[in-house]
Amino acid sequence: METATLTRLSVLLSASDPISKAGVAAALRSCHEVVLVNEREAGSDCVVLTIADRLDEELIKQLRARQVCGQTRFVLVTTELADRDLLVAVELGVRAVARRAEATPDALVRLIRTAATGDAALPPDLLGRLLTQVSRLQRQVLSPRGLSMAGLSEREVLVLKLVADGWDTAEIAVHLSYSQRTVKTILHDVVNRFQLRNRTHAVAYALRQGLI
Repeated sequence: METATLTRLSVLLSASDPISKAGVAAALRSCHEVVLVNEREAGSDCVVLTIADRLDEELIKQLRARQVCGQTRFVLVTTELADRDLLVAVELGVRAVARRAEATPDALVRLIRTAATGDAALPPDLLGRLLTQVSRLQRQVLSPRGLSMAGLSEREVLVLKLVADGWDTAEIAVHLSYSQRTVKTILHDVVNRFQLRNRTHAVAYALRQGLI
């Protein structure tokens, strides 16, 4: 009878102080579901578990550098997280957050598993605060500029929907009472903003992301 092989989750551990790092490392080594790796062994599929008192400028710089290297699965264990830091954490790619006082080995493994699968996990009170921040951002910053959290304006959404329906530039221009130049400019802006190849790629991207 063949025995199923357990796929262990690669975890790169980072901490603001050596004592915290040693303590968490010792706890995780007893967990058969994870394997700790060093910087040389860490690939883009590893989960980066960071222990820090707060999300300060140095930590923000480190996480952004990891993003550039292709690492996007971050778990943050912190003492405090101010409201203004919640959106920054999400923008940096932090998938899961826990408070130090609640970071038991079992809890850490659950968060690591969550981040590895691309899901997200926040304590309920932090989730509520994040939703409040998102609502305020939409109301005070994006809406006055005709934008949404998706990063698309209302007219960009309209144009992409029509392209998805098979309309050409001339038909879209007539339907929306725009010039053809305006339609082309709108599509060009979307393609450039999201670093896409062409309008077809723009439509495919928007559909995949649920933007249209």
